[in-house]
Amino acid sequence: MITVWEYSPGDVFLSMVWFFLFFIWISLLVSVFIDVFRSDDLSGWAKALWTLFVIVLPFLGVFVYLIVRGKDMGDRGFRDYSRRQDQYARYAQNTAGPSTAEEIERLAELQRRGDLSDAEFQQAKARLLA
Repeated sequence: MITVWEYSPGDVFLSMVWFFLFFIWISLLVSVFIDVFRSDDLSGWAKALWTLFVIVLPFLGVFVYLIVRGKDMGDRGFRDYSRRQDQYARYAQNTAGPSTAEEIERLAELQRRGDLSDAEFQQAKARLLA
């Protein structure tokens, strides 16, 4: 005998709600673990105790952590984001090389020293501006 599973739209909706709540819970748990180990102000023992608390009593541990250290958690996240943005900006600036204006300035200095003639300077400048 073949059984047919029948799901009403309400059952499907309820299943989706439970799935998304589970997904949110897992992402919150991972965020707390990341923040525990990212914290500079916690000692190694404090990190171990928070980790143990969250593993042994996950719901209570996460909620207590969010209540006690939630504001600092957001500040650390923003600080790390700003630090990564600054690192990327410096990397992009160093990788991109000097700007056109800097190159023309360098050529003008070479011309002033006499290493480039006027014709060579104009030709190099035209090449940079093209």
